Amino acid sequence: MTTRLTAGDSAPAFTLPDADGHPVSLADYAGQRVIVYFYPAAMTPGCTTQAVDFTAAMEDLSAVGVHVLGISPDAQPKLATFREKSSVAFPLLSDPDRSALGAYGAYGEKLLYGKLVEGVIRSTFVVDVNAKGAGTVAVAQYNVRAAGHVDKLRRELGL
Repeated sequence: MTTRLTAGDSAPAFTLPDADGHPVSLADYAGQRVIVYFYPAAMTPGCTTQAVDFTAAMEDLSAVGVHVLGISPDAQPKLATFREKSSVAFPLLSDPDRSALGAYGAYGEKLLYGKLVEGVIRSTFVVDVNAKGAGTVAVAQYNVRAAGHVDKLRRELGL
């Protein structure tokens, strides 16, 4: 069974390359709030819906100081293509060894079309990063639905 994070837990630190190969760390957002979401694969229907919905919400999220990071096991070139094709307006991070996915409990056994498989568990976390760069999980959601998820999250956060 995959370990699951809950509100109040320490957010696992990570440094992962973005679509252009630049390292991005949770600590880069010291003193800020970050939505970290994990998705299975770039350029698939559900993942595209979710990325487009987060992009559409970026103006409102940015206005209240909330940043978004999308993480998948995809390679950087695929993320760059996804970013361009879908006009994604936030960093997409590559986690090919699934280190961040595992640390957040976003990789493991899941039901897919009634069959138990191992893979990325679509998950979203709202992380409050303190001034020293350490994060605390404010919201942890597993097995989220791609469609409507961003609007639901915004309502829950009062945004």
